Amino acid sequence: MDDSKHHSFVQSAFNALDHNNDGAINAKDLLSVYAATFPVPEPGHAALDEATANALISIASGSSPTDGQESPSISFQDFQHFLKIHRIEVIPSGKEWSRESLETLLRDLTQVKTSVSDSLHQEEIAAKAAAQKTPAKSDLGSLESFKRVITSDTVKHLIAGGAAGAVSRTIVSPLERMKILFQVQGPEPANYQGVIPTLRKMWVEEGMVGFMRGNGTNVIRIVPYSAVQFASYEQFKKLLMDPAKHDLDTPRRLAAGALAGLTSVACTYPLDIVRTRLSIQSAQMAKSKEVQAKLPGIWKTMVIIYTKEGGIVGLYRGLGPTLTGVAPYVALNFQAYEVLRAHLTPPGETSPSVGMKLVCGALAGSFAQTITYPLDVLRRRMQVTGMASVSYKYSSTWDGVKKIIKQEGVRGLYKGMVPNYLKVAPAISISFVVYEQCKQVLIGKKTTAGM
Repeated sequence: MDDSKHHSFVQSAFNALDHNNDGAINAKDLLSVYAATFPVPEPGHAALDEATANALISIASGSSPTDGQESPSISFQDFQHFLKIHRIEVIPSGKEWSRESLETLLRDLTQVKTSVSDSLHQEEIAAKAAAQKTPAKSDLGSLESFKRVITSDTVKHLIAGGAAGAVSRTIVSPLERMKILFQVQGPEPANYQGVIPTLRKMWVEEGMVGFMRGNGTNVIRIVPYSAVQFASYEQFKKLLMDPAKHDLDTPRRLAAGALAGLTSVACTYPLDIVRTRLSIQSAQMAKSKEVQAKLPGIWKTMVIIYTKEGGIVGLYRGLGPTLTGVAPYVALNFQAYEVLRAHLTPPGETSPSVGMKLVCGALAGSFAQTITYPLDVLRRRMQVTGMASVSYKYSSTWDGVKKIIKQEGVRGLYKGMVPNYLKVAPAISISFVVYEQCKQVLIGKKTTAGM
């Protein structure tokens, strides 16, 4: 068997044992897969119990109970090494990985119980001997703990999510700024009308800098926002996963997405306000022919808001409608993407092509944004209502809704919708694709169902 085929078979085996599809295998994964594969114990065959599962994962991960790690997990590389040292062959049934192949693999794993137990015993003896020679709080121990943290899957999810946000938002920066300018225009005659005229006006008044104005702040905000959103979504998927199933059902996936959205907003909201303010101030300076150098930076804008608009309250103005809008938006976004992704994955493949992933992201983002867009407009209005240059003042979220509808009609809640569609489709599609590609590179696992 050539190396490429063998690697493919091992990858299929790893995917089959990774019950919750998080890019790593732990004892809970093994027990869940075993219970689903052998609902009735086989006569004369040793069952995979909790002790055996924990021992297998501990040896494969190079950790033990003495490491203080309650539930270690193993990566694809660890899994490959484990199969090699225990001489476990991964042979598919026919040309493809099947249930029969999984049954054979699970039987082989349970056969190494004795050798694993002996190995674990030797590990414990070595650990006790090392503990007698080494101080409990050694620099080496701290270094190993730090290494485990920075190489964990959670950190890799954060890195992949941050990269996805930075790339996608930079590409659509001109459309993002145009959307904000549309959203914050009140009932007075609008300075910005139409997509093409507005882009032309931004170019004439501010040049290329105008297209990218606020993108630095946006990237600084979107990197932690996207990182936290994707990483927390992966964590909430684990927490909400039904042990008897291989994937989340619709209510649980919606709940995971909503919780991920709330978490990411709570961590980065002040930067969102600063980004909005800088976009508006830049346009106002261009209109009045002021020198662009007078535009305050990120930190100075944050200090101005804090000192002149109520401290922490000023930095979190509009958080209510933001949370109200983000929770359903992120929930619908992830749900729609994963459903579309599953339907567009060709039979026998683990995922659709990059082009199909872009289509899935564009459709998912457009659908979610259509449902929640009025809350996004209200959020922007609440973020700038403390500025002296705006003509409207809202005392609360509900007050804002009533005044917008009264003064501008229902259409006022959908200002900037067209450029938003132009922005959301590529932004979300690029974000999902970059995240999946980075995740695959960092964790070394091709996703099978969802992300």
